[in-house]
Amino acid sequence: MSHDSFYWGVRWVGRFWLWFFFRDVAVVRASLVPAAGPVLLCINHPNNLIDSLLVGGVLPRKVHYLATAALFRNPLVARFLAACGAIPVYRKQDDPGKMDRNADAFAACFRALERGRLVGIYPEGTTHSESRVQRIKTGAARIALDYQASGRGAPLTLIPVGITFEARKAFRGHVRLSFGEPIALAPYAPVYREEPAKAVEALTTAIQWGMEAEILNVGRPERQDLVRAVEEIYRSDLIRELQEERGLGTRQIDPLRLSRAIADAAAHFEERDPERVARMWAAVLKYRAMLAAYHVRDQAVRARAQRPPARAQLRHSWEASIGLPFFAYGLVVNGLPYLLPRWLARRTARKETDYATTRLLASIVAFPLFWAIEIWIVWRLLGPAWALGFALSLPASGLLAYRYLGGMSRLRNQLRFGVLSLTHRQSATRLLAERQALVAELERAKDDYMAATRGSSF
Repeated sequence: MSHDSFYWGVRWVGRFWLWFFFRDVAVVRASLVPAAGPVLLCINHPNNLIDSLLVGGVLPRKVHYLATAALFRNPLVARFLAACGAIPVYRKQDDPGKMDRNADAFAACFRALERGRLVGIYPEGTTHSESRVQRIKTGAARIALDYQASGRGAPLTLIPVGITFEARKAFRGHVRLSFGEPIALAPYAPVYREEPAKAVEALTTAIQWGMEAEILNVGRPERQDLVRAVEEIYRSDLIRELQEERGLGTRQIDPLRLSRAIADAAAHFEERDPERVARMWAAVLKYRAMLAAYHVRDQAVRARAQRPPARAQLRHSWEASIGLPFFAYGLVVNGLPYLLPRWLARRTARKETDYATTRLLASIVAFPLFWAIEIWIVWRLLGPAWALGFALSLPASGLLAYRYLGGMSRLRNQLRFGVLSLTHRQSATRLLAERQALVAELERAKDDYMAATRGSSF
């Protein structure tokens, strides 16, 4: 089997498991990537191997990734990565004695670009869990400018790429993959001939800005907690407002745009009215402390404050009754392959950015293995026809069971708050009042921010 055939096989398998692992993968402006010719993708790196699977899964071209040489230490893994077109890069923290081999890596990268290939690079140099692009290394700029200066191939297209996970560790979460406008290299060429270091630094800054524009970029790490807290408490209100006032459907609302607006508003008030931000953060912490003290979640308090219509409650009750047998079936046949990878990821993942990759890889092994055993048992007991029907039911029953489990979790939290309302009525009333006051303050802040920035909107 040729390396390209192997790559497309891996890509097909990866696309299936990404569909299974994530509820939604929103792809923005992938058409900006040329169908042919040399391309250099500069990608942020929030989630380890999954980032490469996502980019490779949405593009119809083979992507040659520059990967840390530490991944090539295992001979079997090294052969797999080489077959997928990966190019090893030696980082100083991995093996300072082998830094000279990076000349070979750059040469391999240039050869790929000269042949009109597409190369993906992670300029940050490492994975991280922060909602921002860390200060990127100069390697991407040097590759781009060296290649352009050589004049040995077609003009290079340099594209910044941003990956944003709504919840990095969550199963069936949302992810957004955004491709930015190509960064023009021609303006840097004259400077590169005279002052290479200056041109490299300038292009590196342009790449940094391009990548930041494609993600939710929270410049100060300490601001992340505030932005996430406001999202948890207030985003559902913003979504409902957009649905009611503008008639937008759920799929028409871009969660990243809302998150970015919240982050921009936080930065705006930190600069102009830091005391207001401090008061808001204090109110958030007070509300969170009350939730923890009474062992309830914001979702339950929000549900009580926004009582759904009686028709919706009846529909949910009917769905819960009808879905119970399907949930039980899905839980029995999918419980072990679902729980085992999660347990393994929690036990072995060294950092947050490793968790989802570990869980995904374990799931790729666990689900087919357990399903194969279960199908074999059904075939032996009931025959091939039943085994075929059982096999077809496995993925759908698993997803239905997971959705039902989420509904049960929400119901359990609401029941817990209901018990609190009966046994400690004043405490429940205080929680509702604190949340309403917090949301009212966020509403005022939103209105003030929109008035101050005029053209901005949530």
